[in-house]
Amino acid sequence: AARLSGGENRLVSLPLSRIRVIMKSSPEVSSINQDALFLTAKATELFVQYLATYSYKHGRGKEKNALTYSDLSHTAEECETFQFLADILPKKILASKYLKMLEKEKRDGQVGEDDEEDEEEEDEGVTVGEDVGS
Repeated sequence: AARLSGGENRLVSLPLSRIRVIMKSSPEVSSINQDALFLTAKATELFVQYLATYSYKHGRGKEKNALTYSDLSHTAEECETFQFLADILPKKILASKYLKMLEKEKRDGQVGEDDEEDEEEEDEGVTVGEDVGS
């Protein structure tokens, strides 16, 4: 197996030991080739760079001359390429808005439960003979 020389190791910014740990966490992986480790680290680095650049260009980053979390979450939500990250980068909301959402869901859930109970009561009114014939 080819060993990474000091020069190749400097071509990536991410720590290779951490990448190796993440790769080995998969049950299908028993051993990791050094070249595969290097390429995975480099690909990850390039992906993060592309995500940051895209988010900066398409977000409010240019206005503020900074990349913010909201730029990243907006990109994950709006750009089809990055939609797989939407669960990892959710939009931030205020706690008060979240509490209002929970209250609304609770009210809607209670209304939905009441409707289900009404349907169950209607189902109980059907006789077995009618149910079998249909």
